[in-house]
Amino acid sequence: MNCFMCKGQLEQSTTDHVVKLKNCIIIVKRVPCEKCRQCGETYYSDEVAEQLEKIVDKVKAVATEIAVVNYPDRVA
Repeated sequence: MNCFMCKGQLEQSTTDHVVKLKNCIIIVKRVPCEKCRQCGETYYSDEVAEQLEKIVDKVKAVATEIAVVNYPDRVA
């Protein structure tokens, strides 16, 4: 698959996903993704995007100002 932005080559990688809410910032570290070698654009699989949504929902219920969590090694 090629990058939608620049048509560059995608490779398996990891990234940090940052979500900014009203009173909180959530950082999910080491999220699996495909990253463009040319422009750095990142893409998540449907499964990873679903898992990120679950993580953010759980964390925002208990978060204060900043929350940093690791992406689970296994998707539940």
